[in-house]
Amino acid sequence: MAISIKPLADRVIIAPAAAEEKTKSGIIIPDTAKEKPQRGEVVAVGAGKTENGTLVQPQVSVGDQVLYGKYAGTEITVDGQDYLIMKESDIFAIL
Repeated sequence: MAISIKPLADRVIIAPAAAEEKTKSGIIIPDTAKEKPQRGEVVAVGAGKTENGTLVQPQVSVGDQVLYGKYAGTEITVDGQDYLIMKESDIFAIL
């Protein structure tokens, strides 16, 4: 999945996973009750941040599946697709 914008510094762009449509027992979840997804795929990564004059490379790379905080990042829309842009430190884990 190619994206036409490049994040700066230690920011990453994530395509959030689709919200769950139904529970494990088969109950369909209405749109108003769906939880925001907390996982997604990294689609773009900045060059890294400068700390004490040294460039620190990002630990995530394009294609990684990651977990992030429920309210992390800023929602953006590019070419009709929804993404989240956040600092790498808002990512909890790589799956």
